Formats: sequence, structure tokens, C-alpha cells
Amino acid sequence: METIEGAQLSSRLAWLHRARVGGMNDAGSTTTAATPLRDTAPNPYKAARELLDRDGFVVLPATLFPSFDLTRLRTAATRLTTAARAGSWPYIRTLPKQFPPWPSDPSNGIWGVQHLLHPTNPDHLVFAKSYFDAELMKYVAALIGCSEDDLVMELYNMLVRPDKAFSLRWHRDDIPASASDDEEMKVLGRPGLHAQWNLALFDDASLVVVPGSHKRARTSVERAADPYAPELPGQLVVKLKAGEVAFYNNNILHRGVYDPEKERMTLHGSMGTTLGSGERARNVLQHGVGEWVGQYDFKEFEPEMAERAGRMRDRLVEMGERCGDVGFFSKDE
Repeated sequence: METIEGAQLSSRLAWLHRARVGGMNDAGSTTTAATPLRDTAPNPYKAARELLDRDGFVVLPATLFPSFDLTRLRTAATRLTTAARAGSWPYIRTLPKQFPPWPSDPSNGIWGVQHLLHPTNPDHLVFAKSYFDAELMKYVAALIGCSEDDLVMELYNMLVRPDKAFSLRWHRDDIPASASDDEEMKVLGRPGLHAQWNLALFDDASLVVVPGSHKRARTSVERAADPYAPELPGQLVVKLKAGEVAFYNNNILHRGVYDPEKERMTLHGSMGTTLGSGERARNVLQHGVGEWVGQYDFKEFEPEMAERAGRMRDRLVEMGERCGDVGFFSKDE
């Protein structure tokens, strides 16, 4: 597999950020919007952080993560998705509900599969190797601005092809739609204490964002828009090729638009830091990960990964014990 280092890597990362991100102009054609990194930029981790800070998202090429085995990941993802659709894997995101908790009955269709790392998943180790990947964790630490020793295990789920047309409303993960400008800015002004990403196992163009909206309150147009408006001014569709990873600020104004006719298996992960607050605990623990993560013994892991994962797991357990019952972001929606 091709490897890229130094300035060449930074230039390639910038090119991919431009080429993989598209929106629709008034004529319906694809447009791109991203200023390229300087070709002489020496540090790809810093370059990725700068793009995330500026735009609210950054796309990283598959060549950065040579240990990702797409063939094995696709096989494991297909097996687990098949079980979920058949009702034998109860941890699912069911239509038409957008936020947790979700019922475990798949009869109305699903759009996601939860808890890829659950020890009862026969393929949990396949997914764990991508989640606890050493290079991925370097980028996570750089994007958060913390030490790798401060990282906390959070979530690893999967977004899949829905059984019928489905989309999410425009939203920010930590801020309710009812928030005032001041309330929005209070949250947006806080430092980011986690990283969230999509790893596409197949080409994926489901994530729609408004670049830069992670730094400002909604405009009057955005506030007045239909929650499912097909377009907002300045929106971009984040286009991923298989193997690429999109990191994004979860408080960027965004939505998902899912095509039932196109295969989708996108691994949706997050990691936090020990500096995380009670609000972050709610976003993580509302998914139910605390019900099983304390039993995860990592005995099948390679020693180095087992040690790294065990420390991160322990920090998640500690967060759960400290925060107690955290409730749900939008229980009935």
C-alpha cells in the first residue's frame, strides 16, 4: 500500500479534502470548497487539526491507515448487519427514530447497528483492531489536543443502508433546536473534548454539513428552515471513498440523508478525553455502552492493544460511575 510522508502527505490530505467534499449549486452541479494546505506543511496531524478547527470537518485518506483491512471489515459488517435485520442482534437503530433509545424490533427497518465491540459479537475483534488502531489514536489525540494517555473509550457503531428512504433532521448533537443564540454560543465556545468520525467501508455520501457552523449560532435562515430542508445555504455533502475517514465536530450543523438503494456500511466511532464533562457522558452513556463495557476483558487482543484498550475502558467505566444516570438527548424523537 502506498505510503506518504511529510509535505507530500499534507499536500495529499489537502487534495482529498477538496476532492471528496461536494455540495450542489443552483444548477445542480457539484461544487467544492476547501483551501488547500501549504505544500510545505510538515505536520499532517497539525494540518488535520487546522482543517477541523476551520471547517468543522476533515477527510483523511485511506493511505494513512494501512492496518485497516477493508475486506475483513466488510465481511464482519455484513454478517452483523444480516443478524440485525433478522432480529438476532438486538442492538440496532430502528426506523423512523432518530435518537436513542431505540426499540430492538427490526420489523419497521433499521438504519444502524450498535455496539460493534460488544463481547458477544463474534467479530468484535475485527472491529476493535480498527477502533484501537495506533495511527487512528494519534489523529484522535491531535484533533482533541490531548495526550494519548488521556483518551477514553466511547462508542463504535455502524450506519447502514435503511430499509426505506430515511433522513435525519438538521441538528447539533449537543445543542437542542430550541436553544437561543446565547445558549448555542455557550456550548460552541467550549473546547472540544472528544473526536467523532465516520470510516466508510463502501463509498458514502450521506453526511451533509454546513462548514463553519460549529463556530457560530444559527442564522435567521437556518432557524426558520424546515428541519428536513433538502438544502441550506453553504451546505456541503461529505463524499467518502471506501477506506477514507471523516472526522467532524458533532456540533457542526449537519444531517444524514440515506438512500435505501445504495449499500452503506460506515463505522461511526467516537473517543473522548478524561477532561470530558457530564454533557459528554450523556452523549456516550445514553447508547447503553455502560451495560456491558465493564465485562470486556480484551483477552483476545494483542498485548500492546490490550493494554491500551484496557486503560481506555477503565476511564469510561470511571466516567459512568462518576456521572450516574445521565438521561437522553432527545428520548422521544
